[in-house]
Order: sequence, then structure tokens, then C-alpha cells
Amino acid sequence: MATATKRACDACHRRKVRCNGQQSCANCSQAGLTCSYDTIPQKKGPKGSRAKVISELRLKEDRKKADHRRQDSAHNYGSPTSSPSSPSRATFLTQELIDGCADSYFAQLYPTMPIMQNEQLWALVAEMDTSLEAYCLLCSFCAFMLIQPGIEADTGQDMKPHIGSCSRASLGRGLLDEALRQRKDYNYTENPSVNAVITSFFLFGCFFGLDKHNTAWFHLREATTLAQIIGMQDEETYANGSHMATTSMRRLYWLLFVTERAYALQKHRPLTLHATINLPSVAEDPSKPIAGFIHLVNLYRPFDDTFIGLWNKSRTDCSTFWLANLQTQLLQALPAVLDGTEAQAADLRTSQHWLRTIVWQLSITNGFLSSTSTDSSMTFGYPIEIAKDLVAVTSQLSQRSMEVHGVGLIEKLFDVACTLIDVMSCVPIESPTFSIGPQDYLNHLVHLISTLRGGKSRYLPLLITKISDTLPSHMAASVTQPMMPIKVEQSPEIPFLQHHDSSETQSSNTSSPYSTPPFLHYYPSS
Repeated sequence: MATATKRACDACHRRKVRCNGQQSCANCSQAGLTCSYDTIPQKKGPKGSRAKVISELRLKEDRKKADHRRQDSAHNYGSPTSSPSSPSRATFLTQELIDGCADSYFAQLYPTMPIMQNEQLWALVAEMDTSLEAYCLLCSFCAFMLIQPGIEADTGQDMKPHIGSCSRASLGRGLLDEALRQRKDYNYTENPSVNAVITSFFLFGCFFGLDKHNTAWFHLREATTLAQIIGMQDEETYANGSHMATTSMRRLYWLLFVTERAYALQKHRPLTLHATINLPSVAEDPSKPIAGFIHLVNLYRPFDDTFIGLWNKSRTDCSTFWLANLQTQLLQALPAVLDGTEAQAADLRTSQHWLRTIVWQLSITNGFLSSTSTDSSMTFGYPIEIAKDLVAVTSQLSQRSMEVHGVGLIEKLFDVACTLIDVMSCVPIESPTFSIGPQDYLNHLVHLISTLRGGKSRYLPLLITKISDTLPSHMAASVTQPMMPIKVEQSPEIPFLQHHDSSETQSSNTSSPYSTPPFLHYYPSS
């Protein structure tokens, strides 16, 4: 018979729940945790989220189990296979590095990229000494986390001598090279696995972060192709396998779906994936809500083959009604209050207003805008309204919540700002002396891009050049001066600021100031 103690076990004490003092106690048995009484009792602290605590405890146990499995693998299989000139795998992937990248991923990126669970990650760690596929995935994962400019990842103090105190970016590029080099030693294309798809996705993310867009596109297309070979586009594929495996695979498909659409819009690429399977369920894991991820999927679903064909000018069959309806869908795609993290809100709100800009660009390219339209989304001044809404959102977000999304989010801010500049140069603006207007919105976006890591060096010079080349000299001089960001009060419905000369009716079909989407001329070269 199990004996009872007079104090709570370590796990119950950490979770702040009542313990029956048994060995093992009822709570630990139910949660699948190891029950121990090793911790010295201390004073009670403030209560926290119990679901979060359980996740932390399980993560620690998964890491311990992974360490034991790695030791067993080394004992049973001997030294890992490697070329004589290559250092051992542990030289590149230290435990401290993996721990730091894993902690940063689950704390910062998991809500918008929920494709790996704790157990899956630490199972890979246990296998990396005997599995090239697991090793390459971990190399690409850590490289991705280190290369992104807005991600804080602890690389650990106990680094190997040949690595020394190199920068995070340098270490990331080294791991990227290692993943590519080692991946050549096994065939991952004939009978691909989900891990192969994830590896290709992280390689895409690495090259995207390094501004190598042709190589990034290659690996994104590789990931979507491998996914289709596996059958991830068919609902029947998810009928077999463990709940954890099928859940992660379903999320991976939708992440590829969103990424491909965003990249197709940014770089004028075609689509390969479509909305052919069910969405993930919000109730899959209550301790890790993914409602924000589902909102993100729904934001991009309307941008299908029809829209991408129009965007890439391979088809012309659109109408004013269709585009106006799409703008309405985008405005109604997100709830007024988002249930998720601040980082999720930053990604969702920025993407929403960027997509509104994209639809407006398509509208003007096809000659559907008019200064007298009763629908504000079909007028020349609509980007001013979009900029106002975007400023209202970003002025309430912390810098860190935006930086975790890397250059992708900065590029969207850049697009909105460039479109606003073109509108300011062509549309008469009449604002009361003391009211906030387009010039203030532009000032805010310039300031934001200049302060976000990865934005100042890459996008700010392009933006300043566009301002100088496009706006009148007196306006350009005031915009390019350093200014503090403005605060715009956000409301459920922000009134449209209509700025045009009422004495002159203008239609984009006859006298549009644009011939092609203007901001495309200001992208960094690939």
C-alpha cells in the first residue's frame, strides 16, 4: 500500500493543487507526471496558470527522457555515422542551444506556427545521433530560430571551442549549411516523411530571413511538393496515426497553405495547395489555444487561384462587385477582440490591413476605382483609411510582439507605407490644422520600420528614397525627420477619410495615376 505524507508532492506544489500525499499521488497519475518529494518546501508564491505549469513540467520530463534515450542509443548503436572530416553532431547541436531555441519557439512562435509539440521535438533530440533526418530537422529548426532578427534564443554558455562566441546569425548560417550538407546523404524525396516537409519549411524560413528569395521559393515549393506526395491535401490521410501526429500534420498543411499564399502575393508566384481538408480544432489542446492560427488561415482563404491569377495577370475576369465584396470579407474576417497572444494579434492585424492594400492595388490596376464611388474601398483615397487602421493597431502593440515575425511583417508595413506615399502624391488632401492625417500616419510607419530589427538597414533606405522621389520637397523633409510614433484611438468602425477634389470626377479606367502596383518597384532585389 502507498504511504501518505504530510506535504504536497513537487508537481502538485508547482501546480498549486491539493495533493493526497500518496506515492504516486492521484493528480500526477491523472496528468501522467512523475511524482516526487525532492524539493525542499518554501514559502508560497502567487498563483499562476495551471495549464501552463503542466506544460512546463511535461517539457522538463520530455527533456529528461530524451537525454536517457540518447544515452541508450549511443550505447546500443555506437558512434553516429559521419564523414572523417566532419565534427560530431553534438558539436553543432549542443543541449544548451536546443533548449534555448525550443524555449523561444514555444514561448514566441508556437501560436502562429503550431507544427511541433514538446514530445515530438524531444523525440527528435533522442534520435538525432542515429537518424540523419532527425539531425537535419533540428539543424534547420535551430538555424531558423537564430537567423530571424526578432527572435530571442539563448545559445547557451557551454559552446564548443571551434564555435566560440560567434554571433547568433553566424551560428544560424553555420547550422543552415550543416543541414544542407548532411541532407545530401539520404533520400528524402522518394518516400518522404512529415519531418522532411518540416525541414524544407524551416529551410525556406532561413533563406527568407537571409533575403535569398529564389532559394527560399525553391524550398517552400519543395515543402509543398513533399506534402502532396504524402497526401496531406487529402482528408483520408488523417484517419490513420496517433492523435498528436495527425494534429501536427494538419496544422503543418495549413501553415504551408498560408505561407504559400503570402509568398505568392509578395513575389508573384503560383499556388499549389488548396483548402481541401478540415481546419484544425480549437479544442485540440486547451492549454495551447490556436484560435489565432485559425483566424490567420481564414484571412488567406479568399486568395485562391482566381485572385492569384488576376494578381499575376494570367487572367482578367474580375469585377468591381467581386473586389468590393472581398474588401468586406477582409474587414469582417477578424473579431473585434482577439483571443490569443499579443504576437498573434500583431501578425493578424498587420496581415489584415496588408491584404486590404493588396486588393486595392488589384482594383486600381484593373481600372475599377473612382473618386465618386459610394464604396470607400473603391476610391483612390482608401489606402489612407487602411493606414489609419494599421497605425491604430500598431500604436497599441509592443515592439517585441511585432519583431518575432521577422522581416515578413516589416515587408507588409513597407508595402502599406509605399502605397500611402503614392496616394499622398496624387490625391488632394484637405485636413484640419490640428487633426491627425496621412502625413502623420506615414511618419508613424517610417518610425516603426526604422525601429524594428531587420527594417532599418533593409527597408528604411528604400522608403526614404521613395518619399524623396515621390512627395513634394516640403512634405518629404518633414516626413524623413525622426519623430515619435503617434497614437490613434481605435474603434470598431474607423470613419473613412475621403480626400478628393469634389469639382473633378476621376475614374481609374481613364486617368489613373498608376500603371502597375507602385510598391513593386521598391522591393529589395532577390
